[in-house]
Amino acid sequence: MDKKLILSGIQPTGTFTLGNYIGAVRNWNTLQDEYNCLYCVVDMHAITVKQEPAKLRKNTLDAYALLMACGIDVEKSTLFIQSHVKSHAELNWILNCSTQFGELSRMTQFKDKSKRYADDINAGLFTYPVLMAADILTYNADLVPVGIDQKQHLELARNIAQRFNQRYGDLFTVPEPYIPEVGAKVMSLQEPEKKMSKSDDNANACVFILDDKDTVIRKFKRAVTDSGCEVRYADGKDGINNLMTIYGAVTGKDFSSIEAEFDGKGYGDFKIAVGEAVADCLAPIRENFAKLSTDKAYLKKCYTEGAEKALRISQRVVTKAMRKVGFVDR
Repeated sequence: MDKKLILSGIQPTGTFTLGNYIGAVRNWNTLQDEYNCLYCVVDMHAITVKQEPAKLRKNTLDAYALLMACGIDVEKSTLFIQSHVKSHAELNWILNCSTQFGELSRMTQFKDKSKRYADDINAGLFTYPVLMAADILTYNADLVPVGIDQKQHLELARNIAQRFNQRYGDLFTVPEPYIPEVGAKVMSLQEPEKKMSKSDDNANACVFILDDKDTVIRKFKRAVTDSGCEVRYADGKDGINNLMTIYGAVTGKDFSSIEAEFDGKGYGDFKIAVGEAVADCLAPIRENFAKLSTDKAYLKKCYTEGAEKALRISQRVVTKAMRKVGFVDR
């Protein structure tokens, strides 16, 4: 039986956070043997907000190298840069014409980003969920690994696929979400009711996967918890719940095991243990990235071959979509 196809992408807007790794990238690695995986650095999505061109190029290459350092194997998976595959932009326009204005206006992330980037509310910021749908549908992906905050965008992609299929005849696979049960959402270390974000103004709120061991442990020592002292998972204990979620994700232990391990110990001991466990988990990634990021020729070979493979797969779907809407064959 053919393997199901999974597609996911990540924006090249700086070094990945621990949240990116636990919630998404680490799971991509484990999916490679079970599924036919396509992974991309979505640089086209990145320009919905102002970018410095030279920095974007560097961040894109770093993101590509980081994915490989995290375990994405280019022999098993198709790993490419989004803008290198024209199919995404071509299908994007067709899907824009099958998307309702009202659907896009209800996107939570558009509302949030409009407040944050009030001086640059461009059309791309409004319509980028359609490009995200094109990313998925141009490969007829069966599954899309998504964080909890991306479920709305995947639902839109499903609606667009169903609407197109009803109007023009079956073409697109209606994608399903792949959401890991543990560690799907890592919260800020300083405001644990908020998602961990690389753009947080507080340097202690976010752990980056290239942070050295001392930095990682220092950030966890400063993590916000409640006024109690018992390591117990419970409602209203957002800070300690977040730390337990992180510790469980990097050690494989469930909450009961964690509670038993730290029975009689305070938050101080637990924070250090979490920091050390995270630092140990990230150490191989830092080492791999240091090697890969200096081998420009090898990286270019990998992303060129990845794009060529992605183009061959995607153009079959785009050509059919063009024919279905009535375009003359080129």
